[in-house]
Amino acid sequence: MKKIAELSGVSISTVSRVLNNPDYKCSSPEVRDRIFRAARQLNYVPNEAARNLKKGIEKQNKILYIGILMTRGEKLGLDPFFHELLRMIEGEIHRNMCILSAVWYEPIFSGNAKAGELDHILENMFSELKQRLDGFIIIGRCDRKAMYKLRRCCRNIISVNRNSTNYEVDEVLCDGKKIASLAVEHLIHLGHRDIGYAGACRDEARFRGYQQTLEKYSIPINPDFVHEAQAREEDGFQLMEHMIHSAYAPTAIYCANDIIAVGMLKCLNKTKNRYYSPSIISSDDIEEARYTRPMLTTVHLPIQEMARYTLQMLLDRINGGHKSVLRMEIECALIIRESCSRVENAMECEYYI
Repeated sequence: MKKIAELSGVSISTVSRVLNNPDYKCSSPEVRDRIFRAARQLNYVPNEAARNLKKGIEKQNKILYIGILMTRGEKLGLDPFFHELLRMIEGEIHRNMCILSAVWYEPIFSGNAKAGELDHILENMFSELKQRLDGFIIIGRCDRKAMYKLRRCCRNIISVNRNSTNYEVDEVLCDGKKIASLAVEHLIHLGHRDIGYAGACRDEARFRGYQQTLEKYSIPINPDFVHEAQAREEDGFQLMEHMIHSAYAPTAIYCANDIIAVGMLKCLNKTKNRYYSPSIISSDDIEEARYTRPMLTTVHLPIQEMARYTLQMLLDRINGGHKSVLRMEIECALIIRESCSRVENAMECEYYI
């Protein structure tokens, strides 16, 4: 821990709190990232495991090496939801006395890879490892072809995501269709029928949930209200600018990610448009979304439970506890705040952050 503190430029007590408590609120995300980066560089493990290594005592499956693959977004532009989930999983790895071998950021694994491209990337990924790899965690959606290649490289794999792998590997899932259904039904119960969508569309469970929920209530889908968007604040800002200047815009919008909704709220604050004040609902319940005004109505995903069960299931497979492919589905929950109103009262919201 002293070496990690020196590398990351913080106190030993801060290092201890960050590595042993995934919920610990650091002074900034950059500090937390520096600490975990230094821990990976030094192959940090908690004290008990470190003592065993020093004494040359390594029981079978006692010291395990875990790799993480991030498939949603580049390292510098990572969806905040997946950044929080990664932070929680890293904390769980350390608390369970395992070594985090590496974290790879490869969005190409989510789809659209060219022939031979995946093989080249996989070769580079595994050539970086200086030790064995006992288990592999995929955070985010993974293309079926890419999953097949990963399974040839490591037999102990688990996925944690909002889109199912359809029993390709073990998975911890918060079902994207149910997430979207909760959000869209809330808007429908508030009287909205012109409901827009902002987020990923291709092979995306939340988009399918949005479509199916509108169909369930016999509400026609307006293609002009569907907007492909990445999980970035600037995408939400630009989309709201477009809607403000549109002749016909939805009275309510479901954003697949909180960060898109945050961008929309910031745009409404900047323009202060009194003639268009849509209800905005989203999903994830990231930390930033809890401090918007009006407070953002969203669907909460239990990140801490997702992280804990992901590692527990992976360790159980590594240690021979199960051989069949397992799926654990964790329920989401609607968090009603202030960014949605009944369709007839839509002009009462004030938007600022």
